[in-house]
Amino acid sequence: MVDTMDRLADAINTIKTNERIGRRECTLYSTKLIKAVLEVMKKESYIKDFEEFNEKRVSMARVSLSNKINNIGVVKPRYALTKNDIQKYESRYIPSRDFGILILSTPKGIMTNKEAKEQNIGGRLLMYVY
Repeated sequence: MVDTMDRLADAINTIKTNERIGRRECTLYSTKLIKAVLEVMKKESYIKDFEEFNEKRVSMARVSLSNKINNIGVVKPRYALTKNDIQKYESRYIPSRDFGILILSTPKGIMTNKEAKEQNIGGRLLMYVY
């Protein structure tokens, strides 16, 4: 793997590519942000599971894919959202109402657009999955 500036985009592209060709698992670099995003994706059942391991002092994650992802992508620039903006970005990045999620970085941690609406908070838009 190449050392890139945006590890999250690299990880998401790896997941997307491996899902598309039908693999059952893939390996990616692991950071706190990627781990939190994988937790949300696991909770929403877009991936089966993941485990962290170290390889020559580099933290990696082995992700078990569920082949339920139709599309996934990182949003750049990472827009700052208020709680009122979430609806606008849902219609931009998600094809229909109850199909797919946005993943946000909020003051209360990484969460989905639904959780952010329930807690009435905004944050920064990281990515979408459906």
